Amino acid sequence: MIAYLRSLTFNIWFFSVTVFALIVSLPLFALPRVGVNRLARSWAWLVCLGLRVIVGAKIELRGQVELLREPVLIVSKHQSAWDTLYFYLVCPDPTYVMKKELLRVPIYGWLAIKQKMIRVDRKGGAKALKRMLDGAMEAVADRRQIIIFPQGTRVKPGASTTDYPYQPGTAGLYAKLGIPCVLVALNSGQIWGRRSFYKHPGTIYVDVLGVIPPGMPRAAFMREIETRIEAATTKLEMENTTSAGRA
Repeated sequence: MIAYLRSLTFNIWFFSVTVFALIVSLPLFALPRVGVNRLARSWAWLVCLGLRVIVGAKIELRGQVELLREPVLIVSKHQSAWDTLYFYLVCPDPTYVMKKELLRVPIYGWLAIKQKMIRVDRKGGAKALKRMLDGAMEAVADRRQIIIFPQGTRVKPGASTTDYPYQPGTAGLYAKLGIPCVLVALNSGQIWGRRSFYKHPGTIYVDVLGVIPPGMPRAAFMREIETRIEAATTKLEMENTTSAGRA
């Protein structure tokens, strides 16, 4: 019953904060992009505050954190909706590679366009790929942090990469941009699961694993990101489970 009440209260908090942020954002469309980004950062902070106070979930950022402040390609594990907001808190000017369908969502999609999120259309062929690369190159010129989730969707903790493979588009983006790639592992799905009503106490670990310089061959790059991210993610999941068992 306590878990249900905590989850219910947090979900009410999350949707209330989100709706409020969307309403407040409407006048910001007339302002420069930075105004929308600041609102997004405030929204992310409030969501994380609710997660800590209501649910009892902590966040621990570790590793080479300073890399997240550089103009880099961030390749991150994706387990939760939480992942799509957290980088607002640790990156100065993030932009996400996101499915074009999300840009059609009223207000949210408009905000994404205003923030110059990088749209990807997996069925759009060469033109869609060029559009994605153009958006990414513009972000590089603006010295922004580009976040991409290489499996292309939220993946449950422990899920096999056979069922959710790392997509080759990540390697294509890395090769074309010619900027350093920063790898990130996390275990957010243990706290805030995919399409789950329940939110759980524990610790979300975000581990910045290090940097891959530009120029690595495509096949080697794909092996490197999958091996390192998956190994680190498994370790973080075990650490959270062990910590929860002691509590």
